Amino acid sequence: MSKQYTPAKVWTMDSENGGEWASINRPDSGARYERTLPVGKHPIQLHSLATPNGQKVTIMLEELIAQGVSGADYDAYLINIGDSDQFSSGFVEINPNSKIPALIDNSGNSAINVFESGSILLYLADKFGHFLPTEIAARTETMNWLFWLQGSAPYLGGGFGHFYAYAPEKFEYPIDRFTMEAKRQLDVLDKQLAKNEYIAGEDYTIADMAIWPWYGNLVLGKLYNAAEFLDVESYTHVQRWAKLVGERAAVKRGKVVNCTWGEEWQQLAERHSAKDIDAVLKKQP
Repeated sequence: MSKQYTPAKVWTMDSENGGEWASINRPDSGARYERTLPVGKHPIQLHSLATPNGQKVTIMLEELIAQGVSGADYDAYLINIGDSDQFSSGFVEINPNSKIPALIDNSGNSAINVFESGSILLYLADKFGHFLPTEIAARTETMNWLFWLQGSAPYLGGGFGHFYAYAPEKFEYPIDRFTMEAKRQLDVLDKQLAKNEYIAGEDYTIADMAIWPWYGNLVLGKLYNAAEFLDVESYTHVQRWAKLVGERAAVKRGKVVNCTWGEEWQQLAERHSAKDIDAVLKKQP
């Protein structure tokens, strides 16, 4: 068991608490410095990073482009959270919560700022009329799973991922607690996918685009190096779905956008045209 911790009467921030993100985490919000955001040639401007939350949106945009939706072409600029780019005045103006991704749509009479990855997926689906059913029952089922992801992913990322992979010290209680929850969530998905081709039924929707970057990457061994620890091979239906979605061309394209780690063919800091992605993917051995 971990050593006993007695909370203070009034919490104050310990600047020496360590951890990978200790240098940027603070209990206040707002801009920390002045910097305007770059502006590209397309109406849709994305400012993001290829974390699971960022991948949701680039996958959606690439799926729309694959459907022939010309208005979905976009510029994607890198927000390096390790360098505190998310605290610039320009980014905070789009998203006061200082989290990626954030999107600006300049296609109308006035700019529309959209933040929170689930909100962006819903906005794009409604705007372009793809990947979200219009029939009430099917739409509601898709929304059920979109909101399930938005509520569940913090337990996987901020809970399991943080204490298992990133915390400066390993403590038994939080790792056990969040591992149990991560496995429960995988079991929820496995039982749902035992009955359906995709998350919300027989059609590929924004629910799949939201869930795959987290749980698909996890069971494919591409998140937290935790596949063996979580026994992901036992979730056979999630494995089947993860591989199915992962083979989609738009998913492969969306994953590389705003990515600055991994192999050379996996990295594209900025995206301004389809040719940018083509050039990167051609490097794959």
